[in-house]
Amino acid sequence: MKLDYCIFFQLAKANQIGSRFLAQKVAKLNITPVQALVLGFLRDEDRITSGELGKRTELDSATLTGIIDRLEAAELIERQGNPADRRSIHVHLTERGRFLGTEAVRLIAEANVEFLEMLTEKERGELRRLIGKLRAGATK
Repeated sequence: MKLDYCIFFQLAKANQIGSRFLAQKVAKLNITPVQALVLGFLRDEDRITSGELGKRTELDSATLTGIIDRLEAAELIERQGNPADRRSIHVHLTERGRFLGTEAVRLIAEANVEFLEMLTEKERGELRRLIGKLRAGATK
């Protein structure tokens, strides 16, 4: 098998490189890339249910629970009961979490620019479009 023709190999390697790149960017915040993304989602819309956060982050419940546990232990988020539905909880940022969420969003934006800087604007748009098409097609 020629690995340069195997899309699964190419996607896996691109994911490894991208994940490592983002991990290096957010390392100064002492959080993982996925924690940075969760803080970024909460920075954009705070005090949402864990179910809503799961939908937005596209993380399964078990994975998200572990991330929330670690972010809560680091005092970056807090869980509060949902007055509208006692079976669910609201997740919200602490003051320190808001600061790190803002920094995480800034670093992720920088990483997006830097990681794709070898591509033209047209190529970046095409890459995003093609990845979106693959993701949409895979869910059918």
